Amino acid sequence: MTSDAVTTPPRRIETLDALSPQQAGEVGELLAEAARRDGQQAVSEQGRLRLRGGAREGVLHLLLSAADGTLAGYAQLDGSDPVEPPAGELVVHPALRARGHGRALGKALLAASGKRLRVWAHGGHPAARHLAQVLGLALFRELRQMRRPLDRLDLPEPVLPEGVTVRAFVPGEDDADWLAVNAAAFAHHPEQGNLTRRDLEDRMAEPWFDPKGFFLAVRDEGTEDAELVGFHWTKVHAEEGLGEVYVVGVRPGAQGGGLGKALTTIGLRHLAAQGLPAAMLYVDADNTAAVAVYERLGFTTHETDLMYRTES
Repeated sequence: MTSDAVTTPPRRIETLDALSPQQAGEVGELLAEAARRDGQQAVSEQGRLRLRGGAREGVLHLLLSAADGTLAGYAQLDGSDPVEPPAGELVVHPALRARGHGRALGKALLAASGKRLRVWAHGGHPAARHLAQVLGLALFRELRQMRRPLDRLDLPEPVLPEGVTVRAFVPGEDDADWLAVNAAAFAHHPEQGNLTRRDLEDRMAEPWFDPKGFFLAVRDEGTEDAELVGFHWTKVHAEEGLGEVYVVGVRPGAQGGGLGKALTTIGLRHLAAQGLPAAMLYVDADNTAAVAVYERLGFTTHETDLMYRTES
């Protein structure tokens, strides 16, 4: 979420279930320009993937046009979670800030959500904090981005639980099993735990996807009782020269035996072998056990994303 000050020129906000290819391209250009100015994306990867491919259940796109028809801002609202309030993200073009567009988009998100809203402020910039206060939203979640160098990767040999082996993900064969384990491992997590087959296919279609960096832990591989018990999906940000611990998950019942740590180490070694200078990951600040594990693996906090929500 990025914000602005409060003058009020004429503007128009259009709410759509899906974007045309031209609209998606214009929004993509706006997001890229904002990222260059702000140093990070204002809309998450999931949100950017939703720009194309037609309508998605529960997802709305808000296009804010200035008086001359220029696309001045964009917001997305995801109301697909059956329990949590709808989640929003918004951005205003850097050249058109300080004109009240951010406040207008924020109020439009509140109206579209029935005043039950969660909204991200990626990077937690002061202007975004101010906008959240103006909209009457309260801070309720902090997501840390942590990083560590990979050129001095001095980690012990990963120790897997008895009977567990690790292999690469096979697209088209492991999809359903992975989705099931992911949903179970992240049942408490409103974004990751709700990933669908379409979400997985969206990511597999991205240029960065590499199944060789998608590690599956399987118990009793090669037998009728073979069971997927965990995974570590890595990602490479080629332009930034940065590896990512994209997501690590362990099936309930297989937790507590060191599998998560072993999978994390395997993925970090994979990223280091590609010559990447550093790795990053995201973790909720209140997940103190995970934060402690990552700190012991050499990660430190790089920046923090904030989520605000309505009080009611």
